[in-house]
Amino acid sequence: MFGLLERRFVVGLAGMAALSAAAALAQQVAAPPIPDPTHIPFTLAKDIKWEGDPLYGQQQAKLFGDPAKPGLYGILIKWLPGHYSRPHFHNTDRYVLVISGTWWVSSSDVYDLKTLYPMPAGTFVTDIANTVHWDGARDEPAVLELVGMGPVITTPAEKR
Repeated sequence: MFGLLERRFVVGLAGMAALSAAAALAQQVAAPPIPDPTHIPFTLAKDIKWEGDPLYGQQQAKLFGDPAKPGLYGILIKWLPGHYSRPHFHNTDRYVLVISGTWWVSSSDVYDLKTLYPMPAGTFVTDIANTVHWDGARDEPAVLELVGMGPVITTPAEKR
């Protein structure tokens, strides 16, 4: 009847036919329903509204609340490569998650690029109220999520 090679060939053809049929069936299945936004509000990444001029080197997107007003807020900050803040401090604690890229930070009150330390994606940082720092992005964009209580006041603190 069939030899071993022929049987393997037939089994292989049957397997490919089954995979093709499964792929065709998967294409026929309707997309899942969109979750009810009254139960699970969401914003896709492509729909996040970034504000600010990229030439300045930083953009922000409000997720909830407002850092300028009393209450809980959450924002995204996008640092563009080669841009940094100057030494400063905030009046409230802020909690930072590095979402993508590398965020470079310094706790020096002197603006000196040699004092920057890398915080890679996935790093969680607490920005303690009234402590000096400065930050930015070196070679790649860095996206951060910041959560805190407003209103936030930023005070320059650079020593020259």
